[in-house]
Amino acid sequence: MPKSPSKDLELARVLLVDDDVTSRLTLKTVLEAGGYCVDSAASAAEAVGKLDEQQYELVLSDLQMESPRAGLKVIAHARLMDYKPATAILTTYRNTHPNPARSVLITPEDLPDLLGKVADLISQRAARLVERQLRHA
Repeated sequence: MPKSPSKDLELARVLLVDDDVTSRLTLKTVLEAGGYCVDSAASAAEAVGKLDEQQYELVLSDLQMESPRAGLKVIAHARLMDYKPATAILTTYRNTHPNPARSVLITPEDLPDLLGKVADLISQRAARLVERQLRHA
């Protein structure tokens, strides 16, 4: 019996963190349709637990959840992980500008280009990992 192609193909894992159930389900559907394996969390605490249990290529987090800067806490924790996932902030607040040197801001206007931005973030992460391995070789 031939193997199922899906078992041979390892999908990039994305952690999506958003306290708004509608946004979370919409983004999860878009990302899964784009070919990503998506885990979701509804709070910073839940996201931190998932980051400690599973490796992700990308962490997308809403900025304002249970506190105004909860998303930045998720991103900061993700960046401490040995596996170094790519990170980005999702926000529906137009006047919110996190430090651009520390995160990538994806706004609702970006949704048509979301899959392209996600692919770019994951490929940039892969390039950084290869560079790091070459430096240590």
